[in-house]
Amino acid sequence: MTADLMDTHAHMCAPELERDIHGVLERAREQNIGAIISVAEDMDEARANLELAQRHPPIRPAAGLYPGNADSELAAQMRELIREERERLVAIGEVGLDYRLAESEEARELQREVLAGFVRLALELDLPLNVHSRSAGRHVADLLLEHGARRVQMHAFDGKAGSAQKAIEAGYFFSVPPSASRSRQKQKLIRQLPLSCLLLETDSPVLGPSPEETNEPANLTVSLRAIAEIKDISLEEARDAVRENTRRLYGNLAGSLD
Repeated sequence: MTADLMDTHAHMCAPELERDIHGVLERAREQNIGAIISVAEDMDEARANLELAQRHPPIRPAAGLYPGNADSELAAQMRELIREERERLVAIGEVGLDYRLAESEEARELQREVLAGFVRLALELDLPLNVHSRSAGRHVADLLLEHGARRVQMHAFDGKAGSAQKAIEAGYFFSVPPSASRSRQKQKLIRQLPLSCLLLETDSPVLGPSPEETNEPANLTVSLRAIAEIKDISLEEARDAVRENTRRLYGNLAGSLD
């Protein structure tokens, strides 16, 4: 059976998921999810992702430095790890800006410098960027465009559609988490963004359909239904669109469930 969906952003090393990794992956398989990109927030998670992906092939490893961990030395170490593991990694992420975590201009400038370094690396290695942009959507888009970023996924974008317009024109993608079933902001964004730029993610173990429950990749179908309902299209049409969008950014990573 060929898998046709990919969770483009999850934290599979989170204890809530890793302690039941076989069950989590089986439930994803039952929903026809063939691959899960596991993002990293620091060096330990990046290494753990590589190990987890070796043991569980549906997991595809990414490596990045969460903006809340912005540090010049740590960023340099992460860039070196990414260069060393280029052939095993499917993306650089998660990286980005988070102005909720950086109130001073000095802290924000450090985040911008770190992100710019990862953009240069992504261009050097031809890897997609898996980007966090909380309370900084317009600023992230401007920085990415300024530095010529090409292959970009904006994860769980919390800005307005107007802030995303230049990024859409540049061919960037925006991923929809299951929280779209309960978030007016996410619903409005789906309504206003073109279907051709939408991807699916869960951000497991958070951003699920219920804030009280642990989210997991099987809930990707909640994201898919939200797109279909809000765009007023069939589930199959939504599925076909996000499959094609995912292929355009990540290639044929979903693979086979066999």
